[in-house]
Amino acid sequence: MRPLPTAPLAAGALIVGYAVAVTSGSRTLGGFVLLACALPCVCAWTVRRGPRTATALTGVGLVALILSHLVALATGAWPAVVLSAAAMGAAAWVYADAPSVRRQSAGASAI
Repeated sequence: MRPLPTAPLAAGALIVGYAVAVTSGSRTLGGFVLLACALPCVCAWTVRRGPRTATALTGVGLVALILSHLVALATGAWPAVVLSAAAMGAAAWVYADAPSVRRQSAGASAI
């Protein structure tokens, strides 16, 4: 059985965290939502690809969060959040969720 992908959770964390911050008026509460979604992703990344990849993807998430604030100056808040979430989701998919080519070719040769 394939493990569940973390990309939707990683991307959704940025969107939901921002939505909670806006609707509640509390950036702290939005940060807690972001952290609550990030922790299972980091655990899954560590198990699947090791601490080095988990650290790198966590860094991508932090950079996406920071850059969304800068991009928002030009595009507005929601487009910036969606763009950063898409970048985070893509990174999580490519580096943690997508089946590796090596495993696919090894499975094909066994048939």
